[in-house]
Amino acid sequence: MQMMEIAAFFGHVGSRTSCGFGVAPGGPLAWGLCYNHELSPSQSYCDDYYKLTYPCSPGAQYYGRGALPIYWNYNYGAIGEALEVDLLSHPEYIEQNATLAFQAAIWRWMNPIKKSQPSPHDTFLGNWKPTKNDTLSKRIPGFGTTMNILYSDQVCRQDDNDSMNNIISHYLYYLNLLGVGREEAGPHEVLSCAEQVAFNPTYKPTTAAT
Repeated sequence: MQMMEIAAFFGHVGSRTSCGFGVAPGGPLAWGLCYNHELSPSQSYCDDYYKLTYPCSPGAQYYGRGALPIYWNYNYGAIGEALEVDLLSHPEYIEQNATLAFQAAIWRWMNPIKKSQPSPHDTFLGNWKPTKNDTLSKRIPGFGTTMNILYSDQVCRQDDNDSMNNIISHYLYYLNLLGVGREEAGPHEVLSCAEQVAFNPTYKPTTAAT
């Protein structure tokens, strides 16, 4: 189980930092840990809603950085507090210091986004016991729900989309590398979050005016 959790963690890391492509030497799954930051940020990821708790520093940009990429000022602020590093003033530290990048990634793996929710670690190991609402939302312990926690509806509840399947493929790849074997990963419903309701949806459906 410890080796499986390492494979799960690196499955996420590999898929988020890969520069692999279809005909890359060794295959597209062999190119994780290639990029340490978002290549073409579309915005600075500064949310003024958190200006009192995690204010954006002048000139700082909070685009994706690290092994499990961090986005937005409030995430840099929370992780910086946990690691006792001023990431709000210096978000660039995450891409300049590999040790710090992995400390941040491991912290995200071990801690829930909200106190009422599980961490990826507890979800993967089965320490988390789903509530009735979780069961109705098709959230169960296993790898699939770690994607729900980390990426919400950007990946989950979108049927068998390419982004989700890419993360699963990286997990299975690392299982093989660690000598566990992908057959230990469990059935598709444990690996997938295709039908799971997001813990923290990024948007709320709107109703059309009548």
